[in-house]
Parts: sequence; C-alpha cells; structure tokens
Amino acid sequence: MKEIRLHGRGGQGLVTGSQIIVKSIIEEGKYAHFIPYFGVERKGSPVFGFLRIDEKNDIREKCQVYEPDCIIVLDDTLISLVPVFDGFRDEGFLLINTTKNLEDLNLPESYQKVGLVDATGISLRIIKRNIPNSAMLACFAKTTQWCDFDILLDNIEEMFGKENRQIALEAYEKTVVYTKK
Repeated sequence: MKEIRLHGRGGQGLVTGSQIIVKSIIEEGKYAHFIPYFGVERKGSPVFGFLRIDEKNDIREKCQVYEPDCIIVLDDTLISLVPVFDGFRDEGFLLINTTKNLEDLNLPESYQKVGLVDATGISLRIIKRNIPNSAMLACFAKTTQWCDFDILLDNIEEMFGKENRQIALEAYEKTVVYTKK
C-alpha cells in the first residue's frame, strides 16, 4: 500500500483533487481512499489530507498517514510554516508547487524522486485563479507513475472542464523530476 499526505491551503482544491485521484485509481481496477483533515475551515488556512492506494487489496485503514511514501505540497510557503516532512519515509516521493530551484527548498535528503512544477503560475495564466490542484495531479502522475495519466485527464475534464485539462497537460510537460542518485 502507498500512503500519501497532501498539504495545501483552503480553496486550492486539495480535497477535490484527491477525490479525482481516488476515482482514477478505482477506474484502473485498483483500490484507493482519501481522508480530509480540516482545522480552521477558511480560505487560505493550512489544510491537509491522507490518501492511500493499493493495487491488490481493499484498504481498511481509516486513520491519518504518519509515515507517507509521498508528500504533495500545493503551496511551498507551507514548508516553513507546518511540519510538512514529518515522518517522511526513506526513498519517498516529494511533489511541490513552486518556482524555486531544488537547492533552495531545504528538502529531506532521503527522497527517491522530487517533482517540481509552477502549478500556481499555470493555473493563474489559464483560469486566472490560484487553484493548483489540476496541475499537481499531473505532477503526481508524472513523478510517481502510480496512476494512468489518460484516465486522470479525463476525470479532470469531467470534474472541472477543458481549461483544467489544458492546465494538467501543460503541468505534465513542465514538471521537472529529480531522481536521487
């Protein structure tokens, strides 16, 4: 089973984006579920959630993810505000919405792959709003290879429309993946 923790801010589409991943994984014949966690429920407040994916078994665990295989960060300012990397497993995946270089992010040394994309910039240019979830879904697909990108694209378009499909396509192309040597 793969365990994922997502960090974002209220209004960035973390919950809906996670639901699209779950739907896409299930359409592939695998298993997935998402548990959102809300503290202060207002736009711009830090929020997080927990996603689990399994290729063969139904997922019965319904608790928080304490040792994630993958961490998805929808807003890089959260890295210095909340303990984003707590419990991060060795050889895990980090996906970050940022304009910064890898060296400027002060990441844990134990990663296997890091996917970086300016999801906010792409979103602002295409839909004129800071809703980076569609771009980060594409970053997730490209960096981890844990879900079928074509199924994900269809579900993004079904949920959000053609503009968000365009966001995801551009983000997929612009995601830079670093693999630890």
